[in-house]
Amino acid sequence: MKNFTSVLMGIVVIGFLLATSAIYIVDERQQAILFQLGEVVDVKTEPGLYFKIPIAQNVRFFEDRILTMDAEEPERFITSEKKNVLVDLFVKWRIVDVKQYFISVRGDESLAQIRLAQTINASMRDEFGNRTVHDVVSGERDMIMEIMRQKADIDARTIGVEVIDVRLKRVDLPQEVSESVYRRMEAERKRVANELRSTGAAESEKIRADADRQREVLLAEAYRDAQKTMGEGDKEAAAIYAEAFEKDPEFYSFWRSMDAYKSSFKHKNDMLVLEPNSDFFKYLKDPTNTTN
Repeated sequence: MKNFTSVLMGIVVIGFLLATSAIYIVDERQQAILFQLGEVVDVKTEPGLYFKIPIAQNVRFFEDRILTMDAEEPERFITSEKKNVLVDLFVKWRIVDVKQYFISVRGDESLAQIRLAQTINASMRDEFGNRTVHDVVSGERDMIMEIMRQKADIDARTIGVEVIDVRLKRVDLPQEVSESVYRRMEAERKRVANELRSTGAAESEKIRADADRQREVLLAEAYRDAQKTMGEGDKEAAAIYAEAFEKDPEFYSFWRSMDAYKSSFKHKNDMLVLEPNSDFFKYLKDPTNTTN
């Protein structure tokens, strides 16, 4: 009885192991290939619970999610101007035909990425070789990425892979080229600055010369107007003096003498040397001029 129980337990254990080895689960993130004695007999792309023949059949799982291939180091490419540029990129891809993927690269993800990298590098050399630095940096960047995606996708389909996107993360000039470009840009900026300074200095001199000319013209016109006004004033004063002389010559003579005294003795230290009988003092000697 004891031996029978042991045999029964062994049969149960073996049955359980056979049952569990006959079941496999494919989740939504995976695809599976069912092999029988090394040959592909079935492909499972939908998630679910499936059965297989224990020992004779085995299952291998593959990613059904979008995968990323990111370049470890920027690649060097030559533009149509024979200038080197460093390009850093990444690729989004996924397995769409898992059977073809296994046949082509034995289901090895690293082999698939090598194949993709070779295809993309070849298309990038073609596209960059037909474009300038400006085109690859900004002008036609989106177009280049789409062309590379299409070319890479055509080749990737042969290994059961779809290329979803190709993105240029960064396009830079090599260090030695960057320094040369920066020096050239600096020289160009200095040339423009010097040109602007020269133009500004010339305009400054022109404005200053025009201002000086206008100043001289204004001064000349002001002097002319002043002289004209003074002449008219002198003319009017002479006319008034003449009219006053005609009306009362004696008073006019007296007034002129008083004005002369005022001008002559304006300061305390003023000194005149004249003969005593000079007519200059006639109104001082005889204020009423009774002599005449």
